[in-house]
Amino acid sequence: MDLVICAITVAEILHGIARLPFGKRKQKLESHAMAMFEEDFAGRILPFDAHAALEYATLVASCEARGRAAGMADAQIAAICRTHGALVATRNTRDFEFSGIETINPWNA
Repeated sequence: MDLVICAITVAEILHGIARLPFGKRKQKLESHAMAMFEEDFAGRILPFDAHAALEYATLVASCEARGRAAGMADAQIAAICRTHGALVATRNTRDFEFSGIETINPWNA
């Protein structure tokens, strides 16, 4: 099984770093994160493309029809995973229950 990362997750990580106050810690985290994405995940960052967008629309509409809410980023990640037949590795497995996507908590594995 290959380890991949979604473009949405990359954005969430970089957003968390961008919110930090300017300083050496922020610069170091940004540098390490970019190196990880560019080196460790080179060619393995899954995009939110037209296929994922269609899956997202279907998934969110299904949630709405059942009266359930789905966070936008989580729904986008779930849609990307559905499109690629991937499972979601997350500590917050409950956040993806709405999607029917298989999850794994790496902290419990």
